[in-house]
Amino acid sequence: MEGTGVRQVPLAVLSIIAANPGINQGATGRALGIKRANMVALINELVENQWIERAIDANDRRALTLTLTPAGKAVMADALQRIATHENRMLSDMEPAERSLLLDMLIRIERRNPAAEAEDSGNS
Repeated sequence: MEGTGVRQVPLAVLSIIAANPGINQGATGRALGIKRANMVALINELVENQWIERAIDANDRRALTLTLTPAGKAVMADALQRIATHENRMLSDMEPAERSLLLDMLIRIERRNPAAEAEDSGNS
């Protein structure tokens, strides 16, 4: 994302909102493991950049729902294109089956719960 002005964490927030239009701020933070105090600053930054809009949740007037603006959708589209181009460049010498295996293995690693693993190793 070099040269775009978009950092990893705000991009992660945008991606959660893009996949879940109308998600509330708290659920977005929990999905990414971001503390509430840090989420406020991130959401403010995204609103100031005009990449997201906040609205009061009709079901819980204390909560704010988040949606991407057209500018936010453009940022996401550009980011996804850049990521795809980078991945294709990095994996260009791999066969489709090798790419699939690598992605499967990375997904399995990502799904691990480091806190649970640390707890298990402490009980051994």
